[in-house]
Amino acid sequence: MPTVIAVTNQKGGVGKTTSAVNIAFYLAKNGKKTLLIDFDPQGNATSGLGIDKQELETGTMSDVMLETKTLQEVILKTSVKGLFLAPATPYLANTEAELAGASRRFSRLKNAIGTTGETYDYVIIDSPPSLSLLTVNGLIAARYVLLPVQAEFYALEGLGQLLETMKLVRKNMNPTLDLIGVLPTMVDGRTTLSGQVHEEIKKHFPGKVFKTVIPRNIRLAEAPSHGVPIGAYDRFSKGARAYKSVTKELIERAGA
Repeated sequence: MPTVIAVTNQKGGVGKTTSAVNIAFYLAKNGKKTLLIDFDPQGNATSGLGIDKQELETGTMSDVMLETKTLQEVILKTSVKGLFLAPATPYLANTEAELAGASRRFSRLKNAIGTTGETYDYVIIDSPPSLSLLTVNGLIAARYVLLPVQAEFYALEGLGQLLETMKLVRKNMNPTLDLIGVLPTMVDGRTTLSGQVHEEIKKHFPGKVFKTVIPRNIRLAEAPSHGVPIGAYDRFSKGARAYKSVTKELIERAGA
């Protein structure tokens, strides 16, 4: 069985997709067969891996959620050995509305992962930046949640609601769901604020904050426009070194 990790934060612009894509990349580089599920209707993880959303003939996560295709049927090989992608397009937002009254609507992703013919070491879910039907599907399917938190003033605002949702999912649908770690992102070492927020995050999540933080990094911001993860774009950049280190820590935590 794969280790399933949902990368989640209901707030947009916190480095969620960047984290999902780059951690998936370094898992594959570590010899772990990895499936990245783009579960965000914006489809940024799909374009971030160089896939043209206009030319997805094999199907997308919309088809999987509507159960017109299996997960295995929509999975694409990427240019990275060992890294596979289940793509998404903006139509996934419509799919969510279509599922509103459907049976088993909260467990469709879990069922899809469970019945996929291929065996993966890791499945990374790039969740949407909202507490939606899709997000809950991700939480029910996952063994772990990875929580990217931006090192800025409002970082912890709204997280209470997400943690409450996790608690409800754990109680009713997925008793093994656990927080694998909180990942501070967009950290600017030159500002006092970044340091203060980092300390605040550590206070709120004792023992759960990753030792490595993700710095603000131009190369990291540029990589998606070239359709490649940071490790393929500039593996010597600060951003690449940070995600490589975080992935190593993630493997240790998942193993423990």
